[in-house]
Amino acid sequence: MEEIGIPELTEEQMETLSETAEKAARDYVQSKVPKQEISVLDIIVEAAGSRPVTISVEIDLKLSPAAKAYSAEKLVNEAAERAFEAVEEKLRELDCRSKK
Repeated sequence: MEEIGIPELTEEQMETLSETAEKAARDYVQSKVPKQEISVLDIIVEAAGSRPVTISVEIDLKLSPAAKAYSAEKLVNEAAERAFEAVEEKLRELDCRSKK
């Protein structure tokens, strides 16, 4: 990921980043697999530091036996990627606002 020249983040902004990442990952998985075929979907996002900010995403996904058409590992990897993309987009928004 490239470095984005943003100002130091507030606690509220860090929380927003975490929420954004969690929502992006959850929305991605739920857009690919029917809810009734998801047994467990736990997503933990942690944001640490402010310059640079470090984001970690942990996704625990267990699918029901009926979800044979889906790969939990592939979905987890793709959902994590979507989470990081959402964080990067949010950071770019914050960067644009800080320049005004």
